[in-house]
Amino acid sequence: MNHSSSDDNFSAATIKKGFAAAWPVCLGYAAIGLAFGVIARKSGLHPLEVGLMSLLVYAGSSQFIAAAMIGNGAGILPIVLTTFVVNLRHLLMSSSLSVYLRELNAPQTALFAYGITDESFAVNSARFRQGNWNWQTALVVNHISNFAWIASTIAGSMLGSFVPDGALGLDYALTAMFICLLVFQLRDSLQIVVALLSGIIAVIIALVVPGNYYVILASFFAATVGLIIRRKKQSGKNHER
Repeated sequence: MNHSSSDDNFSAATIKKGFAAAWPVCLGYAAIGLAFGVIARKSGLHPLEVGLMSLLVYAGSSQFIAAAMIGNGAGILPIVLTTFVVNLRHLLMSSSLSVYLRELNAPQTALFAYGITDESFAVNSARFRQGNWNWQTALVVNHISNFAWIASTIAGSMLGSFVPDGALGLDYALTAMFICLLVFQLRDSLQIVVALLSGIIAVIIALVVPGNYYVILASFFAATVGLIIRRKKQSGKNHER
């Protein structure tokens, strides 16, 4: 299926169409970005560093984790490994969108891939399936959202020095964000078991092993157990047939 249309170039109509789809994402990014900027500033990051993190990493959940780990004095390796594991889902999202982006060359693909987030993926994948959506319009969605995120995180970091510790519940923003992400991903009993197991293992490791490796280790062990259980279930179903 050809997803090109008459506005294959970045015309005013293309930009307007992309902005119309992106503005709800931008509103959400503005609120969360401000919270992240405040937290990052209180973790010791300068507004310039916050802006560079948002520009180079551009992954809200990973940035929240990194800021929290930096504030707790974590080393570079645990931060890099943790954010890498958290962002592995982008491989699946990129693969899903790739069927609509076959006409792109390597630089265009890299530019598009940079702007993929959970929210932009949801917007673009839904519209690609509906039709009348091309990669240029999708790219507008990606990068308008990107601009909103970067601007809001910098603004939050600049305001961070004026916000008292614990004000507005911002100290709970990271926890609340991940509780929300977790709840929306729990679709069956196995995922609930894996989530509970991961939490229990993380607490046990944190009490026994010094440092911040408990997140990586707990995620690895719980995901492995979940995979083994799922494969056994699938194998049992195949034998029944």
